[in-house]
Amino acid sequence: MAEPQPLIREGVDPTDESPATAPPASAEDRKAAAALSSLDARATEEHLPSAKTKNIDQEALAKAISRLEISTGAKGVEISEKEKEFVERRRKEREERERRNRVKVSAEDVGLLVQELELSKGKATELLKAHEGDAVKAMRAFVRAAV
Repeated sequence: MAEPQPLIREGVDPTDESPATAPPASAEDRKAAAALSSLDARATEEHLPSAKTKNIDQEALAKAISRLEISTGAKGVEISEKEKEFVERRRKEREERERRNRVKVSAEDVGLLVQELELSKGKATELLKAHEGDAVKAMRAFVRAAV
């Protein structure tokens, strides 16, 4: 049988017994390194992406990225205008979703839109929430958009 070959990395002295990289200096760096290593470990264990890894919560991901961009901007790393616009647009979209989620719509209004505009209940509810639950505004907007 063949003997296993030693692992050889470019730029690393094979006789040196010290670790190849220095440990992270700050607590944030250590947390990030731990998170990355756990992701690497899971990826090598699973070998193939599962349905769970594909269904990542997009909103949580967007929040994490925007927090990262904001925090790096606060530490002196310059953020481009395009990135600032992206973060601001994401924040406004999140606020708009939250505002729509707070709007309460009546079942009668949903039924009216379903009957008169021939919409599904979901679309009628979404249309009402976009217009603060006002059935008249929602119907006018729908008719204007169709013309």
